Amino acid sequence: MAIKLSTITSIEELPEIEGTTLFHSNELFKIFKQTSGYKPIMIIAEEDDRCIARLMGTVRKSVRLFPPAIIKRCEVYGNGEYFDNSYDKEELFSLLLNKLTREVKKRSFLIEFRNLDNPLLGYQAFKKNNYFAINWLRVYNSLHSKSPEERLSSSRKKQINRALKSGVTIEIAKDEEEIRAFSMLLRKYYSSKIRKHFPHIGFFIQLSRKIAGQEIAKIFLVKYNNKIIGGSVCAFSKDTAYLWFSMGMKKSYPFEYPGIMAVWGAIKYSYENGYDHFEFLDPGLPFKKYGYREFILRFGGKQTSTRRWFRFRWNMLNKLFCKIYS
Repeated sequence: MAIKLSTITSIEELPEIEGTTLFHSNELFKIFKQTSGYKPIMIIAEEDDRCIARLMGTVRKSVRLFPPAIIKRCEVYGNGEYFDNSYDKEELFSLLLNKLTREVKKRSFLIEFRNLDNPLLGYQAFKKNNYFAINWLRVYNSLHSKSPEERLSSSRKKQINRALKSGVTIEIAKDEEEIRAFSMLLRKYYSSKIRKHFPHIGFFIQLSRKIAGQEIAKIFLVKYNNKIIGGSVCAFSKDTAYLWFSMGMKKSYPFEYPGIMAVWGAIKYSYENGYDHFEFLDPGLPFKKYGYREFILRFGGKQTSTRRWFRFRWNMLNKLFCKIYS
């Protein structure tokens, strides 16, 4: 029987599938669907009425310097999720990618595949669909074999100890009021970052809730004298924790190191709760020297090369970039 591909755009259409990958899950689809400004789309591959693979992307508005405009872009995290090892992943991914590209081209100006689990998977499929690859950098921390304290740089250890001695605490947000207070700080912080995207507060509220007993994410708050001065958002998928957002009021509290403590709180929690890896979802642009990447590497992480795949809706522009990055 031939493989059937379906496009899912509403919660009611979602098939009941228990997966393990957060970024292509029903749970995250529902969170995006219930968040203002996001439009998730999922491609399902089925055979004999049985789901064998799925791929989810999310369309949102984005302010870009080139081209200078407010545009719609589709972001896809990872290569999708596959439920039957008897099928060729390359072939399945090619089918999913073809379908997603056709659907999303109508809805967004730019498609981006990032944080790929396997950067080699789908190379030919991307090329066939006129995507171009840009070399990127990935930063992750190993949480097994050594404690995170053992991997810290000496200067980072001193900063964390100073902050703790001064009375800084790291807590998990316990209610909607705290999430809203943190969200306001995060919005103010991200408004000054040209590349950064800040979602509606409903995203953080939904993300912090347990769904069917499953831990989706945690929001960590850095407090000093009972005031929130920093925090982070950490999502969980399989054996990996992902730092999605983080910030700290470092100008107002330079000796409390709120930005450092926001990251450290997420790393410590992930280690203590049995996750094997901790990855930074956005380690920054792929420049040789980049301030934020230098900052996160001092937590003991490793830097590896990867790639991100892009496709513009405008064929002329896309052909130009395909030539540049071929």
